[in-house]
Amino acid sequence: MVFKKIVITFFCLFYVFITYSKQKEPSILVFSKTASFRHKSIPAGIQFFTNLKNETSWKIDFSEDANDFTLENLKNYNVVVFLNTTGNILDKNQKEAFQKYIGHGNGFVGIHAASDTEKEWTWYGDMVGAVFKDHPKVQKAKVYFNNSSLHPATNHLKEEELFRDEWYNFKKPVASHVNVLATVDETSYTGKQMNTKNHPITWFHHFNGGRIFYTGLGHTITSYADARFQKMIKGAILWAADLEQIKKPSTKKWTNLFEGNPSENWDVFIGAPHASVKDLKNIDPKSDGKNATPLGLNNDPKNVFKFEKESGENILHISGEIYGALTSKQEYENYHLKLEFKWGEQIWEPRLLRKRDSGILYHCYGPNDAFWNVWMSSQEFQVQEGDLGDYYALSGTLIDIPSEKIEGEKEFTYVKNGGLNPFSSTQRVPPNHCNKGFDNEKPHGEWNTLELISYKGTSYHVVNGKVVMALYNSRYKNSDDKIVPLTKGKIQIQSEAAEVFYKNVHIKSITNLPRKYKKQVKNRKNK
Repeated sequence: MVFKKIVITFFCLFYVFITYSKQKEPSILVFSKTASFRHKSIPAGIQFFTNLKNETSWKIDFSEDANDFTLENLKNYNVVVFLNTTGNILDKNQKEAFQKYIGHGNGFVGIHAASDTEKEWTWYGDMVGAVFKDHPKVQKAKVYFNNSSLHPATNHLKEEELFRDEWYNFKKPVASHVNVLATVDETSYTGKQMNTKNHPITWFHHFNGGRIFYTGLGHTITSYADARFQKMIKGAILWAADLEQIKKPSTKKWTNLFEGNPSENWDVFIGAPHASVKDLKNIDPKSDGKNATPLGLNNDPKNVFKFEKESGENILHISGEIYGALTSKQEYENYHLKLEFKWGEQIWEPRLLRKRDSGILYHCYGPNDAFWNVWMSSQEFQVQEGDLGDYYALSGTLIDIPSEKIEGEKEFTYVKNGGLNPFSSTQRVPPNHCNKGFDNEKPHGEWNTLELISYKGTSYHVVNGKVVMALYNSRYKNSDDKIVPLTKGKIQIQSEAAEVFYKNVHIKSITNLPRKYKKQVKNRKNK
């Protein structure tokens, strides 16, 4: 009977992986409602999308009815395009539906006046990345493209292009959490400007679970007949629908994610301050560090995450005073992550009597505050005193680990020859935690080397050169309550009430599981 259950489970998982690995076509809602200025180019934009619909097998619907913004209707689309929308166009319920839609991992493409829309709605402004202020007259200008990103929306463009458009200025500098793909050269045109050498005009980012693209291009009628712009929007949609990825150069070299200006690779999300935190206004006196409003994205008034120079090298100093996460701006898939860490001395509420704790969260997806109002849904490589390499599932994730429950113990422990047991955060049984196979941590205050190897749903947790756990069949429960593969996502480094230091954070792409580490789990069939 046990063998039969194992066989059934295997074939169910195999079916899930095959079913959801099939590429789907984009399903797009083009929304062009206006509540203030109406662009004369909207019909040209609609015609462009109509032609695109006729030329492809894509599903493209058009609307100017805000009543289409319901959870039930938005389920029909994986990308929403705001085509020169303006003004306040959604009511409270429609906003909530749109937020949930983005939180479920869907895409958004904003064209030109999308940044002149819902200007008082903070969440929307953060999602788009900027809020429109004013502009000069329509004229030609030089646009510089960051070709190093190899984004499918812009990788066809030269480093310098000449476009004729209406060059938007924004109320504040474009948000630091976006990835800039193009800037406009303010010396190449006249009139109102932002007076900066770096005037972003096109960008992308992952926001609250969704994939977001915005371009300030698209004011003129002729824009939609420009093959360069057409290809940009088509590539943006494919990326937002998660059907085309950012191409990465073929290289086996390591990339230092702490090199240069770390803010180019990382954002900070700060959770709810514990009631004991000093020198901050409006602290909830009942906060346990989990049940109150988070401080949010790139709002770190206590410098919980601080980069310090040591012999010319960036060292991440995490105070631990407030729960938080250093979050990669990019998603990663099939990679080898390697870093060093050591414990500091300071500890904070609510963990004064508990082990020092941090953690490496991987395959992170969804809203920033999915777990305890501070961390994303994810798989966790536990970083805790005496427990380096343990596994936790956070907020919707599952995985299989060869493990056994040792007699007299309440929890499962990794055993490379053990039975393959499921671990889940979607229900109480099975559990969401598994202990590492053995302790390989160095004494307090010494630097430890941690490695996370992730390839096609298999992960190795490596501590100081030894695989302390191997994990298989990474997956999660999606917004339709279906269990599907989880093989990519952002990376987060936790602040969890203990002082800790990280350095030498390197990552590289891999095309298979490294033989060196496969040998350490060779008695299990690697998948």
